[in-house]
Amino acid sequence: MEGRRATYDPGMLGSPLHSRPPLPDKDGALDDHELRAARALATTGYWLPAQTVIAAAGTGWERRGHRITVLGEAAADGGGGWLDEWLAAAPDDPTAITLNAATLSLRASKARGSASAAGTTREQFLRFDELSAAAQVQAQRAVAVDRADPAPCTILCRTMYSRGDGDGFHAALAEGRRRDPFDFDLNARAVDFHCAKWFGSHDTMFAIARGTADAAPPGVGVTMLPLLAHLEYAMREFSWGRVTDRTVKDSRAYFQRPDVQQEVDACVAKWHAAGPPAHPKAVLCDNWLAIVYALGSRRRECRAVFRRIGPYAATHLWTCFFGSQAGGFLANWRWANSIG
Repeated sequence: MEGRRATYDPGMLGSPLHSRPPLPDKDGALDDHELRAARALATTGYWLPAQTVIAAAGTGWERRGHRITVLGEAAADGGGGWLDEWLAAAPDDPTAITLNAATLSLRASKARGSASAAGTTREQFLRFDELSAAAQVQAQRAVAVDRADPAPCTILCRTMYSRGDGDGFHAALAEGRRRDPFDFDLNARAVDFHCAKWFGSHDTMFAIARGTADAAPPGVGVTMLPLLAHLEYAMREFSWGRVTDRTVKDSRAYFQRPDVQQEVDACVAKWHAAGPPAHPKAVLCDNWLAIVYALGSRRRECRAVFRRIGPYAATHLWTCFFGSQAGGFLANWRWANSIG
């Protein structure tokens, strides 16, 4: 019934095959346990482990970018001033500059909050704009001092949201793609910026996601960006601002469409064509896939994906479709691991 919040009763999901579901792990570090250890030390005041774990990624730009983002989130949450000490000790260190830009950008996002524009106060918008401007200055500096890493370009793209600066976004995107054409975070940011909830449209978003996926070689994470586009589309069209039995029903109908399932299958086939995916956001992509399979009523495939995922409930999109990140993850794990 429209307007009634969807409920998930594990007792209605069939006979269990496995009796012990995982404890959902929502940590943004995902399955990077070296990163988790470095962050734990950094937030007690020691910045050298953070420097070391980022350096250990070498020119694995996606892993480096992921580690910068997670450590930036820790600094944005006020983890002991360790980043300030790093900047004081090495003010010209490109990694510290990039991490500072990431931290300011993430603080800007936290200041705005996750509500729609209608639910965001003027004070929140002003703080978002102020912190985004400060982050932009640092991100531009990071782009200038590090001519190879795409992460500063991704951060610079993030700073363009406060004013919807399309020209600035596309310039940063182009530079980032020059450095690494198929960097996952950079290209996912392009899909996000051009979705209907921000500064684009469904058509533009799908064109960017599909174009990037088509151009990428097999096994690269961006081959899964069309799944993100489908999830963004369904969220905007069916569950924007609410989750009810009706929104779940409409989302299921969408993901059960043959054309949607065919595109999903093509993306997955290309993603796995080079062997089991091992890039830093593989767990995130598998979470997208678990949501798509769950909504598409593909229990067997969903079960296999959950086995790869383990405990990592890696995306807020569980909340967007099922009302809770941990709750949606667990309810669908139980469904996938039950006999229908």
